[in-house]
Amino acid sequence: MNDTVDKLVIFLAKRDGIDKLVKTFQYVSKLGHWHVETTHPDAATRFKQWEVSSGLGRKAFRTGRFLTGFNALRRGPGATPTLKVLSVLANAGEMVYFFFDHFLWLSRIGTLDAKLARRMSFISAFGESFGYIFFIIADFIIMKEGLETERRLLISSKRRWFRRCDREDEGRSEQRE
Repeated sequence: MNDTVDKLVIFLAKRDGIDKLVKTFQYVSKLGHWHVETTHPDAATRFKQWEVSSGLGRKAFRTGRFLTGFNALRRGPGATPTLKVLSVLANAGEMVYFFFDHFLWLSRIGTLDAKLARRMSFISAFGESFGYIFFIIADFIIMKEGLETERRLLISSKRRWFRRCDREDEGRSEQRE
């Protein structure tokens, strides 16, 4: 399927690399600020400004990112009913996070009332945490299923090996007789 939402999601995914680069700038500047905060206050101020502008820039790069979760739900949320429910909850949390993060960004840059920033930050962080919980639960279930499958394959493989050894031993004993 290659409809408009798919194309939009592909376009938005290409910005993830830029977002990761700017995220690196944000955290390097945060560490720089922490390192020189007491010894060089002027440099610390510049590092802090770099951190804040990087953080705001990252929010701009993530515009429309909530569609990724929506598209994941449209395309097949999970293989089992349990994973489908977990996927819906996890992607819903992520969609809330990215959606309200847009309003947080708009309030921080002054387009919306600055008083909204605190509330939007809380809702966004709550959505992100909510989504992470269900992504992690789903990942544990998938890992458990994978380990069980691996264990069954290993047992099956060992049984085949022992059967082959038994057949070879029987063949040798028949040759001796």
